[in-house]
Amino acid sequence: MATNNGGPAGNQPQDMAPQLGVLAQYTKDLSFENPNSPASLQPQQKQPAINIQINVTPRQLSTTDFEVELKLEGKAEVDTTLLFSFDLTYAGVFRLQNVAQENIGPLVMIECPRLLFPFAREIVARAVTNGGFPPLMLDPVDFVTLYRQKMAQMAPQQTTA
Repeated sequence: MATNNGGPAGNQPQDMAPQLGVLAQYTKDLSFENPNSPASLQPQQKQPAINIQINVTPRQLSTTDFEVELKLEGKAEVDTTLLFSFDLTYAGVFRLQNVAQENIGPLVMIECPRLLFPFAREIVARAVTNGGFPPLMLDPVDFVTLYRQKMAQMAPQQTTA
């Protein structure tokens, strides 16, 4: 018989504690474009305008497992000249156990992408560097605000449905 801290295994309070496990993480799609090279690699007179969009898309795989996609799209332009653009979908499979139903949405939409982001950030920085530019170091993302914005957008849809 297995023991757990001197007592029998199973049904211990720690067995019922909420758990978030990372089962896998992977690059699902990566595109980098440098359409105006080699001219775009020349020193620029102006700082480029950099626009970034971030989206989180969850998909339930089973009662406990969720795939979460973190999509990062960006481009750098000087005036109307595109220096580079990228599109990254970085994903992970997460297992949630003993999590209350009302906490699943925030956990999947906030904590899971927060765990994925540093890896996605590194992939983007490396792709930009490999494209001949200085590394693009993305600022940390406030996934709580993104979650609240998404919930606010969905609220009117739910009342009309």
